[in-house]
Amino acid sequence: MTELVAIQDCYADEYAHCYGCGRLNDDGLKLKSYADGDETVCRFTPDPKYSGGYPGFLYGGMIASLMDCHGAATAWAAKARTEEQTVTRFVTASLKVDFRAPTPTNVEIEIRGRINEIKGRKVVVDLTVSAAGKLCAEGSAVMVQIPVNRQEG
Repeated sequence: MTELVAIQDCYADEYAHCYGCGRLNDDGLKLKSYADGDETVCRFTPDPKYSGGYPGFLYGGMIASLMDCHGAATAWAAKARTEEQTVTRFVTASLKVDFRAPTPTNVEIEIRGRINEIKGRKVVVDLTVSAAGKLCAEGSAVMVQIPVNRQEG
């Protein structure tokens, strides 16, 4: 049996400190995203401490954060498949979230990503968040790859 490696576990150490997905951030969420055919998937069970205005449901900022981190991982994986050199991290240029239904806490939620467009350092990712098979949020992220020479910005 082959063990799956999370996309975030492939990031260079200098890029592994994100609160949401950084393996080197001891206080972070440690999100893990995996390739799943033409998509990527991340599963996460939010603690009730992340409730919004109504107990038992996730606050919108956390939903956006989950989509943000998973979108960056999806972009990284897409570029890693096409690049011969080491791929640097991605940062978010734009994130659009449409909330469709309340997202429960204490239930495993599934975040899915699908590449919409790759153009140079820019990758557009379509994203969904579901719980128990019900669509809770959808949107898109424009992710931009950090230049190897950060002076290029």
